[in-house]
Amino acid sequence: MYEKHRERAAFFVVYIREAHPVDGWRVPQNDRQGIEVDEPVTEKEREDVASKCARALKLSIPFLIDDMKNTAQQAYAGWPDRLYVIDTEGKVAYRGDPGPRGFKPAEAEAALKKLLQ
Repeated sequence: MYEKHRERAAFFVVYIREAHPVDGWRVPQNDRQGIEVDEPVTEKEREDVASKCARALKLSIPFLIDDMKNTAQQAYAGWPDRLYVIDTEGKVAYRGDPGPRGFKPAEAEAALKKLLQ
């Protein structure tokens, strides 16, 4: 979706607090994949984890980093992950359900296409 529409819409990954840190709620999948991330306690640590994530996933979408007060996460109920489409007036045009089950890029893309018509 990013590659297809990036010339007509702005795309961002907003990196919020770590969903499954080593020193927090763990999931077996992370252990199996060797993913070990401490919960960042400074903005620099959060930036470093986000950068590592972007490189590991080979993402080219620009990243924004939530502040340590988790302002974006709280405003958009972004934990653990969620897709949004925001219109040119700053209003929510699409709000996906919480992920991972609610992470439905095709629905978000349909909403985006409707806005771009």
